Amino acid sequence: MPRSLTITLLGTGTSAGIPMIGCRCPVCTSHDPRDRRDRTAAMIELPDPEGHTRRILIDTAPELRQQMVRHDIDRIDGVIYTHNHADHVFGLDDLRRFNALQNQPIDLFAEPRVIEYLHHTFQYIFQPHKNINDSFIPSLITHPINPLAPLTLFGQDILPLRLLHGKLPVLGFRIANLAYCTDVSNIPPETWPHLQDLDLLILDGLRYKHHPTHLTIDQALTIIDQLQPRRAYLTHIAHDIKHAELDPKLPDNVALAYDGLALETDL
Repeated sequence: MPRSLTITLLGTGTSAGIPMIGCRCPVCTSHDPRDRRDRTAAMIELPDPEGHTRRILIDTAPELRQQMVRHDIDRIDGVIYTHNHADHVFGLDDLRRFNALQNQPIDLFAEPRVIEYLHHTFQYIFQPHKNINDSFIPSLITHPINPLAPLTLFGQDILPLRLLHGKLPVLGFRIANLAYCTDVSNIPPETWPHLQDLDLLILDGLRYKHHPTHLTIDQALTIIDQLQPRRAYLTHIAHDIKHAELDPKLPDNVALAYDGLALETDL
């Protein structure tokens, strides 16, 4: 029986979110729901060996609570992190609600330096003995991962991929024929072979003009043309991009992502 996974793009916007506070540009004031973009995050749904659906978050955006309510999610089975920027981790506290629902800790997977950052930034979670009051805090277990060292969750291999976010090393992930590569400005040579033969590529595509830590639209399209995935979607989109204007101009196998977009691919 064919098996498949679904990736739901929970957020597809930049670190400021869209609409941005105080901005009156055409995108921030747009009535097109595709132009409203939470901070970037995603959710993978796949079957475990017993056929039960498992849900793995990629990053915990500041809007995590709204994203989970919007999609009626009452269970999360793990989180994998791309990097430790605020727009990718600051929803961490909302995981405590899943502890209550599931009556168990949640596993977090990240590079060692990202784990160190989480432990330092969220001391009240990871050093609860220092808290003045007993309080309802997340119960989380951190696990180190490294580029090109496969992680197996619920019977499925997940391959962390080294990407560069400006000068900052970050992770993308390949799962079966899907690759998720946000917050990237350069793909190191050792990663290119692991982005071949993709059905689905989710790739950073910030804006038209140069940015020191993100791909431009043209740069992303060049990479897509080189990799030739069957389908590609651009994410981490700035308020420079109006969905209805750019999306029809993209190549046939490329589209702009939007919040809530769910995509399926075979395992």
